[in-house]
Amino acid sequence: MTDLIPLAHAHCIPRRGVEHRLGQARIAELLPEVPGWELAEEGRALVRTFTFKDYHHTMAFVNALAWIAHREDHHPDLGVHYDRVVVRFSTHDVGGLSENDFICAARAAALLEE
Repeated sequence: MTDLIPLAHAHCIPRRGVEHRLGQARIAELLPEVPGWELAEEGRALVRTFTFKDYHHTMAFVNALAWIAHREDHHPDLGVHYDRVVVRFSTHDVGGLSENDFICAARAAALLEE
């Protein structure tokens, strides 16, 4: 991923191995690009809760996010409730955060802007 492409327009690439785990400096650079997302699990995951007015809107978001996850081959952990979804991104194959997590976080947030 190049810094000239907005995260929400970038695409995931396979990342395996600890050499793809982001360091604290790179995480600090990327975090402002995904407002509303928080670091969790000692900086090994990105988490955000999205709230909706009802179950129908919640499930529409979940289905759209599932489509993005399938297309990017990068899947979040989801906590689905009546009026909210807790989304957690982490790259298991690197043991922490990769650029793919930030790309997918930006794409998830962009769903609400459309």
